[in-house]
This record gives sequence, C-alpha cells and structure tokens, in this order.
Amino acid sequence: MEATLSARALENLLGAWRADGGSAYRALADRIRLLILDGRIPVDTRLPAERDLAERLGLSRTTVTAAYRELRDQRMLRSIRGSGSVARLPGAPAVLPIPPAADYVDFSKAALPALPWLAEVARDAVEDLSAHLGDSGFDPIGVPHLRAAVADRYTARGLPTEPEQIMITLGAQHAIALLSRALVGRGDRALIEAPTYPHAYEALRAAGARLVTVATAPHDAGPEGFGTADEAGDLVRAMGHANPVVAYLMPDFHNPTGRSLDAEARERVLDAAARQGTVVIADETTAELDIDRGLDLKPLAAYGPAVMVGSVGKTVWGGVRVGWIRADRPLIRRLLAVRSPGDLGTPILEQLIVRRLLARMDDILDLRREQLRTGRDHLERRLVDAFPGWHVPHVDGGIATWVGLGAPVSSQLALAARTQGLIVAAGPRFGIDGAFERFLRLPICYDAETTDAAVNALSLAWGSLTRTPVPDQSVLAAVV
Repeated sequence: MEATLSARALENLLGAWRADGGSAYRALADRIRLLILDGRIPVDTRLPAERDLAERLGLSRTTVTAAYRELRDQRMLRSIRGSGSVARLPGAPAVLPIPPAADYVDFSKAALPALPWLAEVARDAVEDLSAHLGDSGFDPIGVPHLRAAVADRYTARGLPTEPEQIMITLGAQHAIALLSRALVGRGDRALIEAPTYPHAYEALRAAGARLVTVATAPHDAGPEGFGTADEAGDLVRAMGHANPVVAYLMPDFHNPTGRSLDAEARERVLDAAARQGTVVIADETTAELDIDRGLDLKPLAAYGPAVMVGSVGKTVWGGVRVGWIRADRPLIRRLLAVRSPGDLGTPILEQLIVRRLLARMDDILDLRREQLRTGRDHLERRLVDAFPGWHVPHVDGGIATWVGLGAPVSSQLALAARTQGLIVAAGPRFGIDGAFERFLRLPICYDAETTDAAVNALSLAWGSLTRTPVPDQSVLAAVV
C-alpha cells in the first residue's frame, strides 16, 4: 500500500525552496527531486494533488503542474491512473535505491573501510562452524559464546553484564526496530534528539510513535550554534512535559554532531527517565570511536537504567551485519516474541567471525583511532581553507562533523554537489519537517584522496550557489 504525503507535510519538507530569480516551477521540481534522492520522500510515496499543493504553497496550479511534469520527464515521478503522482527513482525498480555511479564520490555514508585482516578472521571462523552444524541454524538470540563475549566487553568497560542480558541482532538498525516494536504503541510519544540518526526516528515512526524532539548542542557549537548549553536539562524537562514511553539517545560521539554527554548529564537524564517511567535506548554504535576526547566515560547503563544497542558496523565493517541489545532479562524475553514474526535469527558464521574479532577489539580500536584522526585533521584543514565562511567544528571522536554553512542552503548545496559528482546528505536528512538547512554532515572516515575529491566538488557546488568564481584548489596548491 502506497504512503501518501499531504500538502502540509510536503510544505514542511520543502523548507525555503524558492530561489532568487529563475523559474518557480524549476526550483520546486529541484527541491522535490532532492527530497526523493535523499530519502526524505520515500520511493512509492504518493505526492499531494497539484491543486492541493498549489493552494498550500500560494502558487498557481500551472506552476505545480509544470514542476510535476519536469519530475516525470526526469523519471522522478510516475503517474498512476486514479492515484496521482508517485515518487520513484530512475533506472531501478521503484522500491530499490540506485547505487551511485562509479565516477561519483559517495559522502552520504559515514563508514570506515573493512578491517585489513577481516578476510583472514573470516577464514579462521569457518573452523568453528562444524560445532554448530548439528543444530537447525535458526538462532533468534545469539550463540552462547558471542553473547558471553559481548557481555565481557561491557564488563571490561565498567558495566557488569551477564550473557543472559544480551540478544544478538542483525546490526544496530535491526536492534532499534525490534525495540521500537516491543516498547512503542501507536500514538505513544518517543523522545529523540534533533538532529539525530534518521533511520532511528524512522523505526520509531513505523512503530506508531509521535516524536518529541530536544535540540542537541554539538561538541563545538561555534558562532551559529543551536540548542542550549544545558542539553541534559532540556531532556529532563521534555521527559516531564511529554511523558514519553521511550527516549532514543546517542550519548557518545553523537551522529551527526559529534558531542558526548558527560557523567553528570548521564546521571541527570537517567534519573529523570526512571522517575518518569521512560525507557532510554542508548545507541552505542560509535561509542568506542574515541580519537582524543580525554574523558573516561562508561556505557550509559552504568549510570542508571538504560537499554544498550551496539554493533560492529562502524568498527569492523558495515558488511558484517551483527549487532546486539543489552537489556534486563524480561525485556530480552519480550524481544524474542517480537522478533519471530520478522526474522528467524542472526547468521551463525557472521556471529563466529564477530566472536573472534571481539577478542581483538583493542587492536581494532587503535587502528580506527589513527584512521579517524588522520581523516578528521585532513578534512578540517581542507574545509577551513576552502570555505572560510563556514563553521567547521573540531570533533574528538565518532565518524562525522556537523558543519555550519552560515545560510539555510543545505538542500540546494546537496543538489548542486550531485552535478559535480558528489553525493552528500543534506542537513534536513537528520531532522524532521525540514529542519537543519544551515548544516551539512560530512564524514571524517575517508582517505585523503577521496576527501580531496569531495571538498573540490563541494567548492564548485558552493560557487554555483553564490555565483562567485571559485578557483581550482589544485592550482592554488601548485602555486604555493
């Protein structure tokens, strides 16, 4: 069944779409096109009727009709008799995203490359498989040795944990979706940070949650800033006012801002949640990617009641789809009941690979720390040189930096960047209802060559927006 986007909802997503000069219909078409490419309008979503959208935006119906026609010509919309205009992506089945062309730089994913010794570990793990071949192979909770290894890792980090408190999942996203289905009923309120990880709020919405947002101040807000200095206080007050059933938080190296909550803030938030009866879901996908934070912080549940979500997607490789949930035993049993209609368990061989890798996690983190430090420092230097008007925060861990553009043009910039061979997620991808047009998330985990190509493309795209000639950075480097 197709989802339907109302005229009001589309207006919120569009934000400040009107360009100075130029045709209104083309500016409208360009913004809708970006929303589809960026995933903010999902494929197979029915757009509002032309008459309804024209009335909502204060445009003539002719303008909206021309915009929809251009999107059809670009194969971004398809017309279905009796159903209006439906979002699509060209060159692929409607329900599948298009992989970027080989000549594109894909900066929309903040992910490290696979560990250099991953193939070797995978070969070794095959030797462990024979001990499991007598079973059915359907494993909804996780092999005992891996659950014990995950529990031991939490214990070593300062959070005593038993294997019975661990469920192995198909990555962190799967864990968040399971928790959403288990804890949220239709119409329940769920507290999220803003900005936040988009697939998390999508999972909560899919479970029927009404989202309540709290502004997240980054590690280095800079002159633009957003949110407040007392994020913990804002979270506490929001819990009291909204009475949410769950709160989804990223306490360490928040994606996309990079900020971390200190020990006092963790205690305040969890104390408020316990008083309110709110279940806190702490996403630790990036928690151990510390570059130079200089704080000794334990997992969030060491400071009070919280459900922990983790995975190896950012530390090992996104292609190893193994994550976990740490929770009290009654919730683990509840999650097992929720899981069975959707999937029958995590692949055994991948679990055996991760079990071996957890024994080498300190070595893995040492490697990742150096890769991230190198990537961060290089990206920050390039951005400061190329865009003196931007605010480039200095993050101390995680996978990305949340750059302030100085103007609400993130979606326009992302669209212009595509014409320069760069795919980048606009700021509103990390908010709801079109927020964060003044920000852009950029990953710090790419090599220097890829980062240089991305910054050069961004520079050309920025120049096309400002109508100011932008010199070729490689020429400048040669002159110096």
